Amino acid sequence: MTLVGARPAGLEGPLPLLYYLHGGAMVMGNAWSVLPTVLREWAEPLGMAVLSVEYRLAPEAPYPAAVEDAYEGLVWATGHAAELGVDPGRVVIGGKSAGGGLAAALALLVRDRGGPSTLGQLLLSPMLDDSMATYSARQMSGVDVWDLTSHATIWRAYLGERYAPGAADLPPYAAPARASDLSDLPPAYVEVGSAEMFRDEGVAYANRIWRCGGRAELHVVPGACHGFDGLARHAAVTADARATRTRWLRRILTA
Repeated sequence: MTLVGARPAGLEGPLPLLYYLHGGAMVMGNAWSVLPTVLREWAEPLGMAVLSVEYRLAPEAPYPAAVEDAYEGLVWATGHAAELGVDPGRVVIGGKSAGGGLAAALALLVRDRGGPSTLGQLLLSPMLDDSMATYSARQMSGVDVWDLTSHATIWRAYLGERYAPGAADLPPYAAPARASDLSDLPPAYVEVGSAEMFRDEGVAYANRIWRCGGRAELHVVPGACHGFDGLARHAAVTADARATRTRWLRRILTA
């Protein structure tokens, strides 16, 4: 388990921490890849430190390797907050796509193990549901950049030989949509595109948080496909989405 991080130059004192998990469909990507974007969009404007874990990837390391690495990294970071120059009482977890699903799973694991407290969970197009049974999964298959073929392949790789996608005994820490109880979680920001297959599972997750008495802010970005902000970096819809995420983070940190 390796952690990589950065903080805005010239800032002293304990900073709030964004503990951000990279995407890559659970089979690729790395912690270093997220730092430039996260620093530019949030760390510098909001005065936050950033830390990301180099979690083990499937299929070589199937579930629960990635979420256990994420948990271990969070526990280590909050336990070494003084030497890192971060405030352990102001930690937000987050991620995009597979990283968003891991962040949701991490929030559940932290709650159930009595782990470090967190202020919020930033879930961007999160990969939550192994069932592949939502309407948007079928509607966008063959249209979105991420479709049912990709989804089925990745879930098989991530779950390994012990579990199969759709298995009745799959733990919620593997697929957070399986969680029967979404109470007592940190406030969630859930963002999905209206034209991506993760749309319906993200909407359902926010709705279930509300039904359990929790706090969730749901944003469905009109016309957006999976990974739209990377594909169309200068589009107006991307600028709007980035500004909305930043406003949520600022509110969470100053509440």
